[in-house]
Amino acid sequence: MGIFAMDTTPGKDFIRQLTFDEDELSPIEEVRLTVSNTDDPTLPVWTFRMWFLGLVSCCLLSFLNQFFSYRTEPLIMTQITVQVATLPIGRLMASVLPETVFKIPGFGNRQFSLNPGPFNMKEHVLISIFANAGSAFGCGSAYAVGIINIIKAFYGRSISFFSAWLLIITTQVLGYGWSGLLRKYVVEPADMWWPSTLVQVSLFRTMHETEDNGKEEHEISREKFFMIALLCSFLWYMVPGYFFQTLQSMAVLCWVFPKSVTAQQLGSGLKGLGIGTFTLDWSTVASYLFSPLLSPFFAIVNVFIGYALVLYVVTPIAFWGLNAYGARRFPIFSSHLFDSQGQVYNTTAIVNDKLQLDLVQYEKIGKVHLSAFFAITYGIGFATITATLTHVLLFHGREIYDRYRASSTRREDIHTRLMRNYKDIPSWWFYVLLVVTIVVSLALCIFRKDDVQMPWWGLLLAAALAFIFTLPISIIAATTNQTPGLNVIAEYIMGVLYPGRPIANVCFKTYGFMSVAQAISFLSDFKLGHYMKIPPKSMFLVQFLGTTIAGTINVAVAWWLLDNIPNICQDDVLPHSSPWTCPNDRVFFDTSVIWGLVGPERIFGSLGDYYALNWFFLGGAVGPFVVWLLHKAFPSQSWIPLINLPVLLGATAAMPPATAINYSSWIVIGTFFNFFIFRYKKSWWQRYNYVLSAALDAGVAFMAVLLYMILGADNLSLHWWGSNPDVDLEHCPLASCPSAKNVYVKACPVF
Repeated sequence: MGIFAMDTTPGKDFIRQLTFDEDELSPIEEVRLTVSNTDDPTLPVWTFRMWFLGLVSCCLLSFLNQFFSYRTEPLIMTQITVQVATLPIGRLMASVLPETVFKIPGFGNRQFSLNPGPFNMKEHVLISIFANAGSAFGCGSAYAVGIINIIKAFYGRSISFFSAWLLIITTQVLGYGWSGLLRKYVVEPADMWWPSTLVQVSLFRTMHETEDNGKEEHEISREKFFMIALLCSFLWYMVPGYFFQTLQSMAVLCWVFPKSVTAQQLGSGLKGLGIGTFTLDWSTVASYLFSPLLSPFFAIVNVFIGYALVLYVVTPIAFWGLNAYGARRFPIFSSHLFDSQGQVYNTTAIVNDKLQLDLVQYEKIGKVHLSAFFAITYGIGFATITATLTHVLLFHGREIYDRYRASSTRREDIHTRLMRNYKDIPSWWFYVLLVVTIVVSLALCIFRKDDVQMPWWGLLLAAALAFIFTLPISIIAATTNQTPGLNVIAEYIMGVLYPGRPIANVCFKTYGFMSVAQAISFLSDFKLGHYMKIPPKSMFLVQFLGTTIAGTINVAVAWWLLDNIPNICQDDVLPHSSPWTCPNDRVFFDTSVIWGLVGPERIFGSLGDYYALNWFFLGGAVGPFVVWLLHKAFPSQSWIPLINLPVLLGATAAMPPATAINYSSWIVIGTFFNFFIFRYKKSWWQRYNYVLSAALDAGVAFMAVLLYMILGADNLSLHWWGSNPDVDLEHCPLASCPSAKNVYVKACPVF
């Protein structure tokens, strides 16, 4: 059996045949069906088109994602948006740029051309990976920007721009060092197949290899469809984004029962359970879970089941049935912290001049309390961590073990053989990067301790934690597509070891959690490059440069907005129509108070009211074991192993800051496109589904920035029922009210 590939010997342009045995094919069926077994090493990748479109995409995405992260309905521009948008631009550049060849002075016979030929798939892959750094690997913006936001906007303190920049760059780059050490274990082996990368491979091949396959005469091209959809999305967003902002969340129950606290708690999509609420705003649909058009239907079903159980079963029982932890003294759905009287907790009163806990003031004000839903989410989060580990061990343990053993004994597959045509990355690149990053991070902790609070040993502990967990989590991600997070564990550890220091806690979490996340994203991108036969050095440089550029733009945009928007993130001071409420940073701040300032011992330990939530760790560990026993007892019931508790429990991981309207609209839209359209209009879905998703995202993003530049910067707003900054635009003012007796909260009825 054989394939054809281009000979890479200088001066030769003939085709040579690579022969391989059957056992050199990938052992994974999905890979065999999706990834091409051929390669053309002569395709140019370091082209002017790649650098121009990659840099522009990286800068644009990092700016837009950071800009949108402060808004009530943040919108994350994803890698797929860039994949779709840059294809027609790349082809246009290939058709209009001059083909003149220039000699490069000082480089012998090296030549350069602005247009070395048709826009090819390898250029497109590198552009997308470049841009993906601008979206912080799917997280919107650099995770460490949240530290800057809470210091400046919530704690009202200062941090130097230089310290902020170093913090962001080091936390983003540290994981690259780990990944370089682990590539030979989780990238090159065929058994480490990284399921998530196959979506990208399929999309790239569809766009480049089968653009015109199956096209009917009446069908329009993807490029034309993209431009039409983008224009429609761009123009429509003026309505919910400015003229009629009530369309962002229309709560029917609130209109029918304007004086009922219970009805508004049930009906509000932003502050309640969202029953009967709908939206006509794409940014609301795609804010926290990314575009629903990108999620397969089985994933949507899992999210729906988990969401329905938590929001419509567990939360009502805890709130109305059990009144757990005095739940009715507080809103049913809120990420704020409260005192025992139902008032928003005066956090500033318990922080001293050194940004540490003032124990005297804390004892005077009293314990921190959580809303019913916020407390439940922590319990669910505890259970998700242990359930993921147990589920993977029971249902995928043998598979992981066998594949890991096979990765060291199996012969190279065809993809690894083809990648031998390219020079590998020298190991010393990763060693130098790792050492320099750790040294700079230590210097930041030692010489800028007032900015980051974290002691030097905290950094080393975070790095050790990340290094220990990166390999096992990478193997899990590479074989099961599940990625357990370390954020809660990291918060818990630092909260116990170094309580009373909120910034130290979030810095420890960021170094410990984010370096693992970055390493896994880096390895995943390397596997994508492995499948697409991208030269490894090109991959490394594009990822590193993209991350550095994106991080710099992130901190610059954050600094600009924090200094120029009055009361940014202060949702109790901002007018109701203001979009600058920073929901992600509100949760980030509250976690810094819970785990860092007050500490887990005073909330989840023996001194706290929420000690019982620790039992969720045990419940999460036992749950998958019960499912596994049922599967063994009833092997003929094929539906039993489909019960994936980590997915079900983790369905509401984005709540808060995500709200009911975000989830319900995401589920409805996703079901419509990925079940009905996919089943009954599959050719349309295959041709236009991803294109439509990218166009909707891009249109909303461009109009939102334009509205801010023209109107928002000067605080120009409309004053009418559908868009009034002085009223609750959802018309559910009572949804955040308590319903316990004799609890007095401003603008709320007293029971």
